[in-house]
Amino acid sequence: MSVYKAIACIQGELAKTGIAKDRKNDQQGYRFRGIDEVYNALSPLLAKHGLCILPRMISRDVVERRNAKGNALFYVTVEAEFDFVCAEDGSAHTVRTFGEAMDSGDKATNKAMSAAYKYAAFQAFAIPTEGDNDADATTHEVVSAHISQEQLALLRQEVERTATDLEVLCKFYKIDALPDLPAARFEHALKALKAKPNAQLEAA
Repeated sequence: MSVYKAIACIQGELAKTGIAKDRKNDQQGYRFRGIDEVYNALSPLLAKHGLCILPRMISRDVVERRNAKGNALFYVTVEAEFDFVCAEDGSAHTVRTFGEAMDSGDKATNKAMSAAYKYAAFQAFAIPTEGDNDADATTHEVVSAHISQEQLALLRQEVERTATDLEVLCKFYKIDALPDLPAARFEHALKALKAKPNAQLEAA
């Protein structure tokens, strides 16, 4: 089928020129090739060899996290399929890949889609890879998903002071045990416990 001939021809040309690692991640210092570099290298070759790459998003998953400053970060994972279609005879090959990205605004999905496209191209055309429309451009410092040992100690101190029923507390926060409490819920839990009187005073 002509689609594989077109892929091989593009692969051959990219093997000669490559894609330079001209961009840098400021947080971690490594160099990488961004989505714009991939588009710039691929677009003329796709046109030259009559190959179309048509994206299709299969699924999207979003998780809200917090950075070290307590600001919201949106972590997005997309599962994508890319149809490599030969314009000459309509023959096609589908590549499935995933894209992951984080952003504090509304760009996480865009970045994840770009990452999925970029790595589908890297793998399909055998372009050597290394790793803010680009997921590689920024590294976010994310706090632990669960509370720290220090936070756990504070909560246990308040639980003991107020004689709070741990089973009821865990049920309220939908967790199996207090160490499983999400870090994002710590302030809420601590504030609620501190608002309760001492167990001895309550009994009196």
